[in-house]
Order: sequence, then structure tokens, then C-alpha cells
Amino acid sequence: MKGSWQLGHVAGIRLQMHWTFLILIVWVVVEHATAGAGPGQIAAGVGLVLVVFGCVILHELGHALTARRFGIATKDITLLPIGGVARLERMPERPREELLVAIAGPAVNVAIAGLLYVALAVTGGLRPIGELVRVGGSFLPQLLWVNVFLVAFNLLPAFPMDGGRVLRAVLAFRLPYRKATRIAAVAGQVMAVLFGFWGLMAPNPFLLFIALFVFLGARTEAQQVELKLAIAGLTVRDAMMTRFTALPDTATLGAAAEVLLAGAQQDFPVVADGRLLGVLSRSELVARLRERGREAPIRDLLAECRAALEEEPLEDALARMRETRCTTLPVVRDGIVVGLLTPENVTELMLLQGVGRGNIRK
Repeated sequence: MKGSWQLGHVAGIRLQMHWTFLILIVWVVVEHATAGAGPGQIAAGVGLVLVVFGCVILHELGHALTARRFGIATKDITLLPIGGVARLERMPERPREELLVAIAGPAVNVAIAGLLYVALAVTGGLRPIGELVRVGGSFLPQLLWVNVFLVAFNLLPAFPMDGGRVLRAVLAFRLPYRKATRIAAVAGQVMAVLFGFWGLMAPNPFLLFIALFVFLGARTEAQQVELKLAIAGLTVRDAMMTRFTALPDTATLGAAAEVLLAGAQQDFPVVADGRLLGVLSRSELVARLRERGREAPIRDLLAECRAALEEEPLEDALARMRETRCTTLPVVRDGIVVGLLTPENVTELMLLQGVGRGNIRK
């Protein structure tokens, strides 16, 4: 995720923190200071947040390690102000697998809360939630109730949160995967609207942030499922553009700019003796043209976008495009560029299939 700092590795999974996590720390410090807390209480408040996010990491590891049992790797775990995100290589499609992966995270928090409950009950330190305060208070009882809250919050049927994935998995036992996803996505967006309304009334900026995250996340995941099902069985050849312009590696920025202005093509494969060297993107061309001038060579400005093969599954090529953030993938045959694959090509293919098949979303 852009704007993230790497913290290390846990169980072979990269752990990183998004810079916006610092907003939460600042908010905790300001809230404590405003309430008249001293340095010790402020430090305790920040410490509680850090320990809670240690629990969040364990929560996400629950998802990741359960997914690993089904042969699904986790790319990384990112800490955000609203929690953590485990980025799986792919989502499990079998209902049973998705159900187990989804509940594994909250199950970790249940285990933590259970251990804290037993320890506090034995030592006499257990406190009802009504006695807890936001500034100050007993550390372990606070940690216990935060974990209880994490379980309840994550299991809300708000797709793509854990509860929403549980809902989709349960629905998918009886319904087609696409329909189950649509229902879960609508439920998630309804929950997001409720979060947003609550955040406005409170007012609470973090609830508004959660509402936006859930609303957009539900829509995005539903669209990805629609796309995945629509392109199942298709290859790169079905979607690639075969009329394109390739630039020689000896071209200058000025020559590339003239080609850009002459047509609708945005990114250009750069070749030497017909062999692919890389891709010159429109954004790089425009930025470097101002910086280096028209006579500068293009050879050292190329992005390394791994080429696709004609017979490669379209789904795999699109996944690589998202992962590498390459907006154009060259398509090669025996090392020679024979086409280009762009998101726009795929969109046009979907529109044409919608016409040809009646309704692609049916």
C-alpha cells in the first residue's frame, strides 16, 4: 500500500504501517491532554493503543495463517487508524474456506479476551464496562473490553469486513457466488450509511472514515467479483490491442511526444531490433519532457512491465497489472511485441460481450 513504512516480518509476512496511523496517535495524545492528563497518563494511553494494535496484528495473522492452510499466501499486513488489513494473494472462493478465513481473525480476539477475563477474575481486577473511562483507568480491563468490541465490530455484516465475508460465505452455500457477493455488498453499503450517520451525529471523524472505507470497499470488491466471473476462461489474446505504435530505443522525448499527440495511445512499448526493452508511460513522458527537454533519450525512462503472453489467462495478466501498477502490459510472441493490454481494452471487451451475450451481469 502506498505511503506505508515497513516494520518487519511476522511468520514470513511483511508487516507495515500506513502513515495515517500516526493520526490516531496524535488524536490520543490530544484527547488526553485536553482532559488534563499528565505525561504518565498520556504515555499510558498511547501504550494502550499500541498494545491494542498488537492484538490487531494477531487478528490479521489469524486470517493470514488460516488462508495459508488453503494454499493462499498473504502479501502483507498493513496497520491503519481503523485497524489492520491482511492483503491476501487471492480470496478463497469456496464458501467453507472463506468462512473459516473470515472468522479466524475475530476468533483470535475471543481467545485474547477469554485469557484476560480469566486472569482478571482470578486476581479480582475484573471491572464492568460501565466503570471504564476513556482517559486513565485500569489497563487490563480496558484491553479486555477493547477485544470484546473488536469481535463485535468485526462481525457486523458490513462487507468487506469480516462479518460481511461471513455473510457472503453463508449465502454462497445456497446461492451463486455472484448473487451472494451482491447481497453482501448491499448489506455492507447499508451499514456504511449507518456508520456515516452515526459519525455525523456523534460527531466522530473515525466513524466517518470507517463508513467511507466500508462503502467504497464493498463496491470495489463486488466489481472485482463481477469482472473475475466475466473474464473467466478468456485469454490475453481476447482483449489485447493489436494496432499500436512501438518506439525504437533510439527515440527522443520530443519524437515520443509527437507520437503521443498524433493518436489515442497513452503508453508505448520500446523495442530494439523488435525485442521489448520496457514501456514508456504517458506520465513519465510528460514529466521528463519538461525536466530534460525534447532531445533527451527515452531509453533510461522505461518502466519494467513484465510482458504477457497471448495464451495467458486474462485474469492472471490483470492481477499482475494491479500488483505492478503498470497501466499497460506489452503482449509478446517469441519475444516480439504483438499487442498491448490495457484496462480500457478489458472494459471494451466486457461491453461487447454484454451486447453479444445479452447481459453480462445476469
